[in-house]
Amino acid sequence: MGLNATPSGERLHIGFFGCRNAGKSSVVNAVTGQNLAIVSDVKGTTTDPVYKAMELLPLGPVMIIDTPGIDDEGELGLQRVQKTRQVLNKTDIAILVVDSVKQLTTADRTLITLFEEKQIPYLVAYNKSDLADAALQNNHAIRVSAKTGDGIHTLKERIGQLSQTDSTPKHLVGDLLTANDIVVLVTPIDESAPKGRLILPQQQTIRDILDADAVSIVTKETTLKETLRSLGKPPKLVITDSQAFRLVADITPKEVPLTSFSILMARYKGFLESAVRGAAAISRLRDGDTVLISEGCTHHRQCNDIGTVKLPNWLKQYTGKELRIATSSGTEFPEDLSPYQLIIHCGGCMLNEREMTYRMKCAGDAGIPMTNYGTAIAQINGILARSVECFPHIRALLD
Repeated sequence: MGLNATPSGERLHIGFFGCRNAGKSSVVNAVTGQNLAIVSDVKGTTTDPVYKAMELLPLGPVMIIDTPGIDDEGELGLQRVQKTRQVLNKTDIAILVVDSVKQLTTADRTLITLFEEKQIPYLVAYNKSDLADAALQNNHAIRVSAKTGDGIHTLKERIGQLSQTDSTPKHLVGDLLTANDIVVLVTPIDESAPKGRLILPQQQTIRDILDADAVSIVTKETTLKETLRSLGKPPKLVITDSQAFRLVADITPKEVPLTSFSILMARYKGFLESAVRGAAAISRLRDGDTVLISEGCTHHRQCNDIGTVKLPNWLKQYTGKELRIATSSGTEFPEDLSPYQLIIHCGGCMLNEREMTYRMKCAGDAGIPMTNYGTAIAQINGILARSVECFPHIRALLD
Protein backbone atom coordinates (compact mmCIF):
# COMPACT_ATOMS: atom_id res chain seq x y z
CA MET A 1 0.00 0.00 0.00
CA GLY A 2 1.28 3.46 -0.86
CA LEU A 3 1.96 6.06 1.79
CA ASN A 4 -0.84 8.24 0.40
CA ALA A 5 -3.54 5.54 0.60
CA THR A 6 -6.03 5.65 3.48
CA PRO A 7 -5.79 2.39 5.48
CA SER A 8 -8.94 0.30 5.71
CA GLY A 9 -8.96 0.75 9.48
CA GLU A 10 -9.26 4.52 9.00
CA ARG A 11 -12.14 4.37 6.50
CA LEU A 12 -15.83 4.75 7.27
CA HIS A 13 -17.31 1.25 6.83
CA ILE A 14 -20.72 1.33 5.13
CA GLY A 15 -22.49 -2.04 5.01
CA PHE A 16 -25.41 -2.85 2.69
CA PHE A 17 -27.73 -5.55 4.04
CA GLY A 18 -31.05 -7.13 3.15
CA CYS A 19 -32.81 -10.13 1.71
CA ARG A 20 -31.92 -11.86 -1.53
CA ASN A 21 -33.06 -10.03 -4.65
CA ALA A 22 -33.96 -6.85 -2.76
CA GLY A 23 -31.44 -5.11 -5.00
CA LYS A 24 -28.58 -4.58 -2.55
CA SER A 25 -25.91 -4.86 -5.21
CA SER A 26 -27.82 -2.58 -7.58
CA VAL A 27 -28.12 0.06 -4.85
CA VAL A 28 -24.40 -0.31 -4.08
CA ASN A 29 -23.58 0.29 -7.73
CA ALA A 30 -25.93 3.27 -7.90
CA VAL A 31 -24.49 4.87 -4.75
CA THR A 32 -20.87 4.40 -5.83
CA GLY A 33 -21.41 5.13 -9.51
CA GLN A 34 -19.40 2.01 -10.30
CA ASN A 35 -20.15 -1.62 -11.07
CA LEU A 36 -18.64 -2.85 -7.81
CA ALA A 37 -21.05 -5.72 -7.33
CA ILE A 38 -22.42 -8.36 -9.69
CA VAL A 39 -26.10 -7.85 -10.41
CA SER A 40 -28.48 -10.65 -11.42
CA ASP A 41 -32.16 -11.56 -11.17
CA VAL A 42 -31.06 -14.89 -9.69
CA LYS A 43 -31.44 -14.96 -5.91
CA GLY A 44 -28.22 -15.18 -3.91
CA THR A 45 -25.84 -13.83 -6.55
CA THR A 46 -23.72 -12.25 -3.80
CA THR A 47 -22.26 -15.26 -1.99
CA ASP A 48 -19.65 -13.61 0.25
CA PRO A 49 -19.22 -10.08 1.55
CA VAL A 50 -17.62 -7.87 -1.10
CA TYR A 51 -15.31 -5.11 0.15
CA LYS A 52 -14.31 -2.09 -1.89
CA ALA A 53 -12.18 0.79 -0.62
CA MET A 54 -12.96 3.96 -2.50
CA GLU A 55 -13.51 7.72 -2.33
CA LEU A 56 -17.20 8.49 -2.07
CA LEU A 57 -18.24 12.14 -2.26
CA PRO A 58 -19.11 13.92 -0.05
CA LEU A 59 -17.93 11.37 2.54
CA GLY A 60 -14.29 10.92 1.50
CA PRO A 61 -12.49 7.58 1.97
CA VAL A 62 -14.92 4.76 2.73
CA MET A 63 -15.11 0.99 2.73
CA ILE A 64 -18.23 -0.24 0.94
CA ILE A 65 -19.43 -3.72 1.97
CA ASP A 66 -22.01 -5.63 -0.08
CA THR A 67 -23.30 -8.62 1.90
CA PRO A 68 -25.09 -11.88 1.01
CA GLY A 69 -28.83 -12.11 1.51
CA ILE A 70 -29.76 -12.46 5.16
CA ASP A 71 -32.49 -14.93 4.17
CA ASP A 72 -30.15 -17.30 2.31
CA GLU A 73 -31.00 -21.01 2.61
CA GLY A 74 -29.27 -24.35 3.09
CA GLU A 75 -25.96 -25.14 4.80
CA LEU A 76 -23.98 -22.76 2.60
CA GLY A 77 -26.67 -20.16 3.08
CA LEU A 78 -26.28 -20.38 6.85
CA GLN A 79 -22.54 -19.84 6.46
CA ARG A 80 -23.21 -16.78 4.30
CA VAL A 81 -25.65 -15.42 6.86
CA GLN A 82 -22.96 -15.89 9.52
CA LYS A 83 -20.53 -13.89 7.38
CA THR A 84 -23.12 -11.16 7.08
CA ARG A 85 -23.49 -11.02 10.87
CA GLN A 86 -19.69 -10.77 11.21
CA VAL A 87 -19.74 -7.73 8.93
CA LEU A 88 -22.00 -5.97 11.45
CA ASN A 89 -19.13 -5.94 13.94
CA LYS A 90 -17.14 -3.57 11.73
CA THR A 91 -20.01 -1.56 10.22
CA ASP A 92 -20.10 2.15 11.07
CA ILE A 93 -23.25 2.83 9.06
CA ALA A 94 -25.76 0.19 7.92
CA ILE A 95 -28.05 0.45 4.89
CA LEU A 96 -30.92 -2.04 4.90
CA VAL A 97 -32.17 -2.46 1.33
CA VAL A 98 -35.81 -3.53 1.21
CA ASP A 99 -37.88 -4.55 -1.81
CA SER A 100 -40.64 -1.90 -1.99
CA VAL A 101 -42.99 -4.44 -3.55
CA LYS A 102 -42.54 -6.98 -0.73
CA GLN A 103 -42.10 -4.47 2.12
CA LEU A 104 -40.33 -5.45 5.38
CA THR A 105 -39.81 -9.16 5.94
CA THR A 106 -39.13 -10.97 9.21
CA ALA A 107 -35.45 -11.16 8.24
CA ASP A 108 -35.42 -7.39 7.63
CA ARG A 109 -36.92 -6.74 11.06
CA THR A 110 -34.30 -9.02 12.62
CA LEU A 111 -31.57 -6.93 10.99
CA ILE A 112 -33.08 -3.70 12.30
CA THR A 113 -33.09 -5.20 15.79
CA LEU A 114 -29.41 -6.12 15.39
CA PHE A 115 -28.55 -2.59 14.19
CA GLU A 116 -30.22 -1.14 17.26
CA GLU A 117 -28.68 -3.65 19.67
CA LYS A 118 -25.22 -2.90 18.30
CA GLN A 119 -25.98 0.85 18.22
CA ILE A 120 -25.17 1.09 14.50
CA PRO A 121 -26.63 4.17 12.76
CA TYR A 122 -28.80 2.89 9.92
CA LEU A 123 -31.13 3.76 7.06
CA VAL A 124 -33.81 1.65 5.41
CA ALA A 125 -33.66 2.12 1.64
CA TYR A 126 -36.91 0.98 0.00
CA ASN A 127 -35.61 0.00 -3.43
CA LYS A 128 -37.66 -0.46 -6.60
CA SER A 129 -39.73 2.59 -5.70
CA ASP A 130 -40.46 2.91 -9.44
CA LEU A 131 -42.56 -0.25 -9.09
CA ALA A 132 -44.31 0.38 -5.77
CA ASP A 133 -44.91 3.35 -3.50
CA ALA A 134 -43.68 1.92 -0.20
CA ALA A 135 -45.19 3.17 3.04
CA LEU A 136 -42.29 4.63 5.01
CA GLN A 137 -42.60 3.60 8.63
CA ASN A 138 -40.09 5.85 10.44
CA ASN A 139 -37.46 8.56 9.96
CA HIS A 140 -34.83 5.94 9.11
CA ALA A 141 -36.60 5.19 5.82
CA ILE A 142 -36.06 6.54 2.33
CA ARG A 143 -37.44 5.64 -1.11
CA VAL A 144 -34.89 4.87 -3.83
CA SER A 145 -34.71 3.26 -7.23
CA ALA A 146 -31.42 1.79 -8.33
CA LYS A 147 -32.91 1.44 -11.79
CA THR A 148 -33.93 5.07 -12.33
CA GLY A 149 -31.57 6.72 -9.85
CA ASP A 150 -34.41 8.35 -7.93
CA GLY A 151 -33.51 8.97 -4.29
CA ILE A 152 -29.87 7.88 -4.65
CA HIS A 153 -28.47 11.40 -4.17
CA THR A 154 -30.67 11.87 -1.11
CA LEU A 155 -29.50 8.51 0.23
CA LYS A 156 -25.86 9.61 -0.06
CA GLU A 157 -26.68 12.86 1.73
CA ARG A 158 -28.42 10.95 4.53
CA ILE A 159 -25.40 8.65 4.86
CA GLY A 160 -23.21 11.75 5.10
CA GLN A 161 -25.36 13.10 7.93
CA LEU A 162 -25.02 9.83 9.84
CA SER A 163 -21.25 9.89 9.38
CA GLN A 164 -20.81 13.20 11.17
CA THR A 165 -19.04 12.15 14.36
CA ASP A 166 -16.60 13.71 16.81
CA SER A 167 -14.20 15.79 14.75
CA THR A 168 -11.52 15.89 17.47
CA PRO A 169 -8.30 14.76 15.76
CA LYS A 170 -6.84 11.47 16.95
CA HIS A 171 -3.11 10.94 17.28
CA LEU A 172 -0.81 7.99 17.55
CA VAL A 173 1.95 10.08 19.09
CA GLY A 174 1.62 13.68 17.86
CA ASP A 175 -0.17 14.88 21.00
CA LEU A 176 2.93 13.96 23.03
CA LEU A 177 5.23 16.13 20.92
CA THR A 178 6.08 19.76 20.31
CA ALA A 179 7.77 21.32 17.30
CA ASN A 180 11.34 20.13 16.63
CA ASP A 181 11.18 17.24 19.10
CA ILE A 182 13.23 14.27 17.91
CA VAL A 183 11.62 10.83 17.87
CA VAL A 184 13.73 7.75 17.14
CA LEU A 185 11.87 4.86 15.48
CA VAL A 186 13.43 1.40 15.72
CA THR A 187 12.32 -0.87 12.87
CA PRO A 188 13.97 -4.29 12.70
CA ILE A 189 14.47 -5.60 9.18
CA ASP A 190 14.38 -9.38 9.29
CA GLU A 191 12.85 -12.21 7.27
CA SER A 192 9.35 -11.25 8.41
CA ALA A 193 9.64 -7.60 7.34
CA PRO A 194 7.78 -6.77 4.09
CA LYS A 195 10.07 -6.23 1.13
CA GLY A 196 10.71 -2.64 0.16
CA ARG A 197 8.36 -0.92 2.60
CA LEU A 198 7.52 -0.23 6.22
CA ILE A 199 4.54 -1.76 7.94
CA LEU A 200 1.40 0.33 8.39
CA PRO A 201 1.85 1.41 12.06
CA GLN A 202 5.36 2.65 11.23
CA GLN A 203 4.06 4.65 8.26
CA GLN A 204 1.25 6.16 10.31
CA THR A 205 3.59 7.07 13.17
CA ILE A 206 6.01 8.83 10.85
CA ARG A 207 3.15 10.85 9.36
CA ASP A 208 1.83 11.80 12.79
CA ILE A 209 5.29 12.96 13.88
CA LEU A 210 5.60 15.11 10.76
CA ASP A 211 2.15 16.59 11.34
CA ALA A 212 3.35 17.66 14.81
CA ASP A 213 6.30 19.49 13.19
CA ALA A 214 8.64 17.10 14.98
CA VAL A 215 11.53 15.09 13.53
CA SER A 216 11.50 11.33 12.98
CA ILE A 217 14.72 9.35 12.71
CA VAL A 218 14.35 5.76 11.57
CA THR A 219 16.99 3.20 12.45
CA LYS A 220 17.41 -0.52 13.03
CA GLU A 221 18.02 -2.07 16.43
CA THR A 222 21.55 -2.93 15.31
CA THR A 223 22.35 0.74 14.68
CA LEU A 224 20.35 2.28 17.53
CA LYS A 225 23.31 2.79 19.87
CA GLU A 226 25.27 4.75 17.27
CA THR A 227 22.14 6.69 16.25
CA LEU A 228 21.55 7.86 19.82
CA ARG A 229 25.22 8.74 20.21
CA SER A 230 25.17 10.88 17.07
CA LEU A 231 22.21 13.03 18.16
CA GLY A 232 22.97 16.48 19.50
CA LYS A 233 20.36 16.08 22.24
CA PRO A 234 18.38 13.23 23.83
CA PRO A 235 15.30 12.27 21.80
CA LYS A 236 11.87 13.09 23.18
CA LEU A 237 10.85 9.48 22.68
CA VAL A 238 12.06 6.14 21.34
CA ILE A 239 9.46 3.93 19.66
CA THR A 240 10.35 0.36 18.79
CA ASP A 241 8.87 -2.65 17.13
CA SER A 242 7.73 -4.78 20.07
CA GLN A 243 9.78 -7.82 19.13
CA ALA A 244 12.97 -5.79 19.75
CA PHE A 245 11.74 -4.40 23.09
CA ARG A 246 14.33 -6.06 25.32
CA LEU A 247 17.36 -5.05 23.26
CA VAL A 248 16.10 -1.51 22.68
CA ALA A 249 15.33 -1.08 26.40
CA ASP A 250 18.89 -2.08 27.25
CA ILE A 251 20.35 0.44 24.79
CA THR A 252 18.02 3.39 25.44
CA PRO A 253 19.03 5.56 28.45
CA LYS A 254 16.60 5.23 31.37
CA GLU A 255 15.75 8.94 31.27
CA VAL A 256 14.53 8.67 27.65
CA PRO A 257 10.85 7.57 27.37
CA LEU A 258 10.39 4.30 25.51
CA THR A 259 7.30 2.66 24.03
CA SER A 260 6.31 0.54 21.02
CA PHE A 261 4.27 0.91 17.85
CA SER A 262 1.85 -1.73 19.15
CA ILE A 263 1.27 0.12 22.42
CA LEU A 264 0.65 3.36 20.53
CA MET A 265 -1.81 1.54 18.27
CA ALA A 266 -3.63 0.10 21.30
CA ARG A 267 -4.09 3.63 22.63
CA TYR A 268 -5.20 4.87 19.20
CA LYS A 269 -7.81 2.11 18.95
CA GLY A 270 -9.03 2.75 22.49
CA PHE A 271 -7.96 -0.38 24.33
CA LEU A 272 -4.60 0.40 25.95
CA GLU A 273 -6.04 0.42 29.46
CA SER A 274 -7.65 -2.98 28.88
CA ALA A 275 -4.44 -4.28 27.31
CA VAL A 276 -2.34 -3.22 30.30
CA ARG A 277 -4.79 -4.82 32.72
CA GLY A 278 -4.92 -7.96 30.58
CA ALA A 279 -1.13 -8.32 30.49
CA ALA A 280 -1.15 -9.17 34.19
CA ALA A 281 -2.98 -12.39 33.35
CA ILE A 282 0.15 -13.78 31.68
CA SER A 283 1.67 -14.45 35.10
CA ARG A 284 -1.47 -16.35 36.14
CA LEU A 285 -1.42 -18.88 33.30
CA ARG A 286 -1.30 -22.54 34.32
CA ASP A 287 -0.38 -25.82 32.65
CA GLY A 288 -2.94 -26.73 30.01
CA ASP A 289 -4.33 -23.20 29.58
CA THR A 290 -5.11 -22.06 26.05
CA VAL A 291 -3.99 -18.67 24.76
CA LEU A 292 -5.66 -17.21 21.66
CA ILE A 293 -3.26 -15.13 19.56
CA SER A 294 -5.41 -13.10 17.19
CA GLU A 295 -4.48 -10.86 14.27
CA GLY A 296 -6.73 -8.45 12.43
CA CYS A 297 -5.19 -9.06 9.02
CA THR A 298 -4.19 -12.04 6.93
CA HIS A 299 -0.64 -12.31 5.66
CA HIS A 300 1.85 -14.90 4.55
CA ARG A 301 3.41 -16.51 7.61
CA GLN A 302 7.20 -16.44 7.67
CA CYS A 303 9.33 -19.14 9.30
CA ASN A 304 9.88 -16.96 12.38
CA ASP A 305 6.46 -15.31 12.50
CA ILE A 306 5.79 -13.29 15.63
CA GLY A 307 2.22 -14.53 16.17
CA THR A 308 2.74 -18.22 15.58
CA VAL A 309 6.39 -18.71 16.59
CA LYS A 310 7.98 -15.92 18.63
CA LEU A 311 5.13 -15.04 20.98
CA PRO A 312 4.27 -18.66 21.85
CA ASN A 313 7.93 -19.36 22.61
CA TRP A 314 8.30 -16.24 24.76
CA LEU A 315 5.09 -17.07 26.66
CA LYS A 316 6.24 -20.59 27.45
CA GLN A 317 9.69 -19.42 28.50
CA TYR A 318 8.29 -16.67 30.73
CA THR A 319 5.59 -18.75 32.42
CA GLY A 320 7.40 -22.11 32.46
CA LYS A 321 4.00 -23.67 31.71
CA GLU A 322 2.79 -26.11 29.08
CA LEU A 323 0.43 -23.85 27.18
CA ARG A 324 -1.88 -24.53 24.28
CA ILE A 325 -1.77 -21.88 21.54
CA ALA A 326 -4.68 -21.11 19.22
CA THR A 327 -4.58 -18.51 16.44
CA SER A 328 -7.07 -16.52 14.41
CA SER A 329 -6.65 -13.92 11.70
CA GLY A 330 -8.66 -11.49 9.62
CA THR A 331 -12.39 -11.54 10.33
CA GLU A 332 -12.27 -14.99 11.94
CA PHE A 333 -12.47 -13.89 15.57
CA PRO A 334 -14.13 -16.75 17.51
CA GLU A 335 -17.68 -16.23 18.72
CA ASP A 336 -17.15 -18.66 21.60
CA LEU A 337 -14.25 -17.49 23.76
CA SER A 338 -14.84 -19.92 26.62
CA PRO A 339 -11.95 -22.26 25.63
CA TYR A 340 -9.37 -19.51 26.24
CA GLN A 341 -7.76 -18.18 29.39
CA LEU A 342 -6.09 -15.22 27.66
CA ILE A 343 -6.36 -13.36 24.34
CA ILE A 344 -3.33 -11.58 22.88
CA HIS A 345 -4.35 -9.39 19.95
CA CYS A 346 -2.22 -7.57 17.40
CA GLY A 347 -2.25 -3.78 17.31
CA GLY A 348 -5.34 -3.85 15.11
CA CYS A 349 -4.04 -1.42 12.48
CA MET A 350 -6.19 -3.04 9.77
CA LEU A 351 -9.37 -3.05 11.91
CA ASN A 352 -11.60 -0.07 12.47
CA GLU A 353 -12.33 1.11 15.99
CA ARG A 354 -15.82 -0.39 16.01
CA GLU A 355 -14.52 -3.91 15.39
CA MET A 356 -11.76 -3.58 18.00
CA THR A 357 -14.37 -2.35 20.49
CA TYR A 358 -16.57 -5.33 19.59
CA ARG A 359 -13.73 -7.79 20.20
CA MET A 360 -12.88 -6.18 23.53
CA LYS A 361 -16.53 -6.32 24.56
CA CYS A 362 -16.76 -10.00 23.61
CA ALA A 363 -13.72 -10.75 25.78
CA GLY A 364 -15.08 -8.65 28.65
CA ASP A 365 -18.51 -10.30 28.49
CA ALA A 366 -16.83 -13.72 28.55
CA GLY A 367 -14.56 -12.72 31.44
CA ILE A 368 -11.44 -13.42 29.38
CA PRO A 369 -8.44 -11.09 29.85
CA MET A 370 -7.35 -9.48 26.58
CA THR A 371 -4.03 -7.76 25.92
CA ASN A 372 -2.03 -6.99 22.80
CA TYR A 373 1.36 -7.79 21.33
CA GLY A 374 3.19 -4.73 22.65
CA THR A 375 1.90 -4.86 26.23
CA ALA A 376 2.35 -8.65 26.41
CA ILE A 377 5.95 -8.49 25.18
CA ALA A 378 6.71 -5.59 27.54
CA GLN A 379 5.27 -7.62 30.42
CA ILE A 380 7.33 -10.66 29.48
CA ASN A 381 10.48 -8.52 29.41
CA GLY A 382 9.72 -6.80 32.72
CA ILE A 383 9.46 -3.34 31.17
CA LEU A 384 5.70 -2.74 30.97
CA ALA A 385 5.80 0.13 33.47
CA ARG A 386 8.56 1.82 31.53
CA SER A 387 6.79 1.33 28.20
CA VAL A 388 3.72 3.31 29.36
CA GLU A 389 5.54 6.03 31.35
CA CYS A 390 4.50 8.61 28.74
CA PHE A 391 0.84 7.91 29.63
CA PRO A 392 0.67 8.71 33.39
CA HIS A 393 -2.95 7.60 33.84
CA ILE A 394 -2.08 4.22 32.30
CA ARG A 395 1.16 3.95 34.29
CA ALA A 396 -0.86 4.47 37.49
CA LEU A 397 -2.69 1.20 36.82
CA LEU A 398 0.54 -0.68 37.58
CA ASP A 399 1.15 0.89 41.00
